[in-house]
Amino acid sequence: MVFRPGLSNALRHFSSTARACSHTSHIGKAPIQFPSTVTLTQSATSLSVKGPLGSTSVPLESYMQISFPEPDTLTLAVENAEEKKQRSMWGLTRTLINNAVVGMTEGFTVPLYLVGVGYRAVLEDDPRGTTDGGNGQRLNMKLGFSHTVFVSIPSYIKAEVPSPTKIVLSCTDKHLLGLFAAKVRKWRPPEPYKGKGVFIGNEQIRIKAVKKK
Repeated sequence: MVFRPGLSNALRHFSSTARACSHTSHIGKAPIQFPSTVTLTQSATSLSVKGPLGSTSVPLESYMQISFPEPDTLTLAVENAEEKKQRSMWGLTRTLINNAVVGMTEGFTVPLYLVGVGYRAVLEDDPRGTTDGGNGQRLNMKLGFSHTVFVSIPSYIKAEVPSPTKIVLSCTDKHLLGLFAAKVRKWRPPEPYKGKGVFIGNEQIRIKAVKKK
């Protein structure tokens, strides 16, 4: 048998014993700081968040544990982080609680940009008023169609049109804000050849080169 010095070092680090693997959620274990103007009330199935802009609740699973290690600080834990479902819900619920705190204190805002020749928007009174859950206003938009596009604004959304090509949407719920912004964008999604369409925030697309015959 030929002895090679490097072989002994390689064999020394090899072990057939499995190492213990501890799973955790880097997002879920992060503490949440909240201002004194926010009141958190826990029940068996949810966490109520009340702030200057209103109140909301976040559903809680039975295996979740909430504690307040310091004043104005919340931490979330689960019974068994080794279970994939508990670990994934851990991070998700922590994000929802943090979004609820921000929404009830500062709110969320997203701008929409209308890019295209003749594209423009105007905020006007909705002739249907507040029926169907609207707030009495609607967006009147020209998006390159032969007809005008009207989008009623829900009661939970606040809209502003600071310029003909910019719409600013605000809401205390980040999820509902994203859904309504996507609804407006759906009328004219950005296209990759001329770069026209309705853009959300700092959204960018890659312009494709037109093939010449």
